[in-house]
Amino acid sequence: MWRAGGVDYLVKPSLLLMVAVLIVVFADRFEGHTDSSPVVLAVGFVVGLYVSVLLHEIAHVVAARRFGLRVRSVTLHLLGGETAIEGDSRTPAQELITAGVGPVASLAIGIVCRLVEPNTAGTTADLLWTIGTVNFFVAVFNLLPALPLDGGRVLRAIIWATTGNEALGIKIAAWIGRVLAVVGVIAVAVAVIDGSIPWIQLLLAGLIAAFVWIGAGHALRHADRSGRINRLVARRIARAGAAPPGSTPLSADLYGTLLLREIAARPADTYAVTEDDGTVVGVLTLDDLDAAYRGESVS
Repeated sequence: MWRAGGVDYLVKPSLLLMVAVLIVVFADRFEGHTDSSPVVLAVGFVVGLYVSVLLHEIAHVVAARRFGLRVRSVTLHLLGGETAIEGDSRTPAQELITAGVGPVASLAIGIVCRLVEPNTAGTTADLLWTIGTVNFFVAVFNLLPALPLDGGRVLRAIIWATTGNEALGIKIAAWIGRVLAVVGVIAVAVAVIDGSIPWIQLLLAGLIAAFVWIGAGHALRHADRSGRINRLVARRIARAGAAPPGSTPLSADLYGTLLLREIAARPADTYAVTEDDGTVVGVLTLDDLDAAYRGESVS
């Protein structure tokens, strides 16, 4: 859609499919419950919903950049939005705040819509009430303690802070995600069989469950690796001492995937680890990096 502040804002074609499904679902829901046109109301609702999703993702962008993380893009897709952040949070507090601001933004949107709604009428009032309600749902849903949802990242941060084991937090939140995906589909299927809700909602539940299951599986596959990579901090790995002449400078603040990408972009035998003012704090070699990744002491 556009590029702002070094961040690409993108829309995947799959979004069009979800827009069509949501218009059908909510037009049917609005039928007989509003004086406005159900279809017009459904279209306005879907537009407002994705604007809300965009604001939710922008909240993640602001928090991530506040902590010095690079953000490549924000993408609106079939099941909402995704913020592509380079690297991971360095501390549990950073992870908790970066993940938590999204649901907080959705909650704030819901509150504003509900506060403004009594002062409007007709289609506008119906839209504000519905968008506010859905944003409350989005906030609560995203706070479920399951990866890849924001609540899963919050749980990961809490376990990481409590135990010092980031990988454990990832695994617990990912398995909760898988369990919730299965339970959710079963619950919706039972409701469809009972005739309590239309069958198309089973399709929505299936899409959401697939998204959660796949995201949780990805987190499980990379849990141990992610934990080891995130422990790589140039300042901590560097050996004390003067760097040999000609050593490639490397910022002492680099860590995790950002550190690995910088080294891959500027391959060298020895790196001079430096502060922002150019002061050398130590020397780093690829053997040191490998030993630190494996959890071995650097000698």
